[in-house]
Amino acid sequence: MTDSARVEVLVVGGGLTGIAAAVACARAGLSTLHLAPKAPPDRRTSALMMPAVRYLDEAGLVADPAALGHPLRQIRIIDATRRLLRAPETLFDSAEAGLPAFGWNFPNIRLTDAFAAAAAGFPELSARDVTLRSLVPAESGWRAELSDGSLVVTDLVVGADGKKSLVRQAGEFRSRERAFTEAALVCDLELGRSIGNCSVEFHYPRGPFTLVPAGGNRANLVWIDDRAVLDAARAAGDDALLATFREKSMRLFADIRLATPTHVFPLSTLTVDEAGRNGIVLVGEAAHAFPPIGAQGLNLGLRDVADLAASLVACDFTPGLWGRRLSEDYSRRRAPDLARTTGIVDALFRSLLADMLPAQALRAGGLWALKSLPVLRHEAFSMGMGNR
Repeated sequence: MTDSARVEVLVVGGGLTGIAAAVACARAGLSTLHLAPKAPPDRRTSALMMPAVRYLDEAGLVADPAALGHPLRQIRIIDATRRLLRAPETLFDSAEAGLPAFGWNFPNIRLTDAFAAAAAGFPELSARDVTLRSLVPAESGWRAELSDGSLVVTDLVVGADGKKSLVRQAGEFRSRERAFTEAALVCDLELGRSIGNCSVEFHYPRGPFTLVPAGGNRANLVWIDDRAVLDAARAAGDDALLATFREKSMRLFADIRLATPTHVFPLSTLTVDEAGRNGIVLVGEAAHAFPPIGAQGLNLGLRDVADLAASLVACDFTPGLWGRRLSEDYSRRRAPDLARTTGIVDALFRSLLADMLPAQALRAGGLWALKSLPVLRHEAFSMGMGNR
């Protein structure tokens, strides 16, 4: 590429949502440049619900989920608090909804490899190991300066560059952020007793302790608690940490061993007033970020990409300001889903942390209703999986 070039779409951000967005743009026949700087391997996992898994198939990103991940067929919720009003233990089974599984748990490394293989099949798509330095309006789009000093002019910019998005800042999107004192500890565990295909959530006063099946006797742990509690647990050493894990899991799985190192991530939320404007669309954590509650995260990012793909199909690419028109259409498509998901995740997270008796009663009553009423369970299945 020369020092100055023109493409129809510039995608900024090398994560899974960024690759998926770049593939969607290339699939629409647009010349697409993907800025994807190299990063350390992402050793986390992503629990993708069936609507997201179906999109991966439709987009040609993952044809056979069984080749990459592990099915999630049940969700078990256990109130492990000592509150006065405790919720009943509740089991959700995908068979009740007529589904073979609620979704699939994928290692992010495997997803990245599959997405990259799909991207390689599009001659319209090129990727560069550089970052975005600046982004300014141009006559009919945007002019980007890259970290190697080169310039690119484009009709449409897709910001997939995370919570600290430079694209979001350059586009002057209004956003709201909130940091929590809670954090998330994640790692892989080897259990003495298989968890099967059931994700188990132990609800504690400062957040859930969740084990997600990862095949065999392995499980992915996501433990949410005060940051100081998590840091102290890690600092106590592996033996003490594993004893804590056994206690938190009520000793249901016999022996527990660490399969990977532990990592602690701060928790915060980020929302934007609109997801697209003036020839820029925001996808993934550039547009929204939530605590790891309700299996949103990448699910919501892939719904962003699905709506971007729909906007591309509907777009009139008459030369001129098509990028602006597309970004406005994308924003309209995303608004209802983002508003609904923001409300659900915020309410769920707050309910898990609430100590007030009215909140405890509502949470316990809600789970009793879900346990007893099939109609409500089906509605919960639909909302939890992101059906629209």
